[in-house]
Amino acid sequence: MDPLIELLNNNSKRTHQEIAGILGIAEAEVAARIAAAEADGTILGYSAVVDRLKAGQRGVTALIEVRISPERDGGFDRLARRISKFDQVRECFLMSGGYDLAVFVEGKDLLDVATFVAEKLSTLGGVLSTATRFQLKAYKEGGFLVNGGSDEERLPVSP
Repeated sequence: MDPLIELLNNNSKRTHQEIAGILGIAEAEVAARIAAAEADGTILGYSAVVDRLKAGQRGVTALIEVRISPERDGGFDRLARRISKFDQVRECFLMSGGYDLAVFVEGKDLLDVATFVAEKLSTLGGVLSTATRFQLKAYKEGGFLVNGGSDEERLPVSP
């Protein structure tokens, strides 16, 4: 991975000056490379990793395992892109194994997610089955420990 992209991926709040100092290049080059990466779609956007409970977000997150029928000349892509366009969908991945797509959705409550699955997702042509799994608690998200996890809580390792 490009070292500049890796630095931004680890901490997108770094300034151009900080990145330039770390990489030993001019700030203008940093700005130009970031602008080029944004323009060509390498950088899709920026976001903060938020502790949802501390932020007062009481909605629910669910993983929906979706089995779909591949289309001739399109495979899984066309239907996966269509599913990805729903506002409730946060992430959508093609998977190996017992199901085809892992679809992460957010809703205001369980009924909101259930309604999405029943009325929007399951009714799409090509969707064969779904299995919904609700997130109960986050321990690590976006590479960060959630709810104050620390090394002191680790269990001792014995030989």
